[in-house]
Amino acid sequence: MTSTITLAQALAAGIVVLDGGMSNQLEAAGHDLSDELWSARLLAEQPEAITEAHLAYFEAGADVAITSSYQATFEGFARRGIGQERAAELLALSVELAREAARRAQKEGIARPLWVAASVGPYGAMLADGSEYRGRYGLSVDELERFHRPRLEVLAGARPDVMALETVPDADEAEALLRAVRGLGVPAWLSYSVAGERTRAGQPLEEAFALAAQADEVIAVGVNCCAPEDVEGAVETAARVTGKPVVVYPNSGEAWDAVARAWAGRASFAPEQVRGWRASGARLIGGCCRVGPEAISGIAGALKA
Repeated sequence: MTSTITLAQALAAGIVVLDGGMSNQLEAAGHDLSDELWSARLLAEQPEAITEAHLAYFEAGADVAITSSYQATFEGFARRGIGQERAAELLALSVELAREAARRAQKEGIARPLWVAASVGPYGAMLADGSEYRGRYGLSVDELERFHRPRLEVLAGARPDVMALETVPDADEAEALLRAVRGLGVPAWLSYSVAGERTRAGQPLEEAFALAAQADEVIAVGVNCCAPEDVEGAVETAARVTGKPVVVYPNSGEAWDAVARAWAGRASFAPEQVRGWRASGARLIGGCCRVGPEAISGIAGALKA
């Protein structure tokens, strides 16, 4: 642990700033991510680039780095000819790279507590066909739990401060993830991708958030990888239903075209919006896709003002 206090303790005391999108920061540095493994490919090929991306967010004011393991799965690596043992090494490496960035940040004089969140993306992220924004894969909760558990075990063994069960489109998958994280000895946050007042799969958010209400492992619940306009209502619902700190990190407002594999539309995210989210109950606040260090700096400034 890079910090002397736990993330749960920090959330009980006040606001914690998350980082922004990993892929957009890597692309801004000139890296080609047009690949099914997305940023996870660089774990094997250019790990230093990932450390530098994490460091840029710490320098911008983020307190938490989310690892580059979102799209890193045994199945996805196998399609690239990477065996199970090496895949496990790369998953663990994602945590160590974020830790290294935190160490460098502290050597630079950043004295505030810093944490590492191990990203666990949904089943659809492995498919790399846009289904992470739809859910309803045709798999049972048991099948989804069997898919997620081995990766969670490896990531837990790397000792992150928290598991980020993120961009979850479906309450069934959330149930599977909550089962899979049980007993691993690492706290987690659960974050849905939403459209309006429902999950991407169409379930009411009240029902989806309620799954986490009694889960002792879950220290925060909320939304990410959604439009900024969908955040405030979701924050209010998550706080009311679970009584837990709320995590929010939306996209820039642009939309992902899974066919063209490109972002379209206009950005609508503004750092000033976070004050309203904080007032509604958000405690862990940052950005997701297309939200870079400059925006995270703005968020940190707005929350401290």
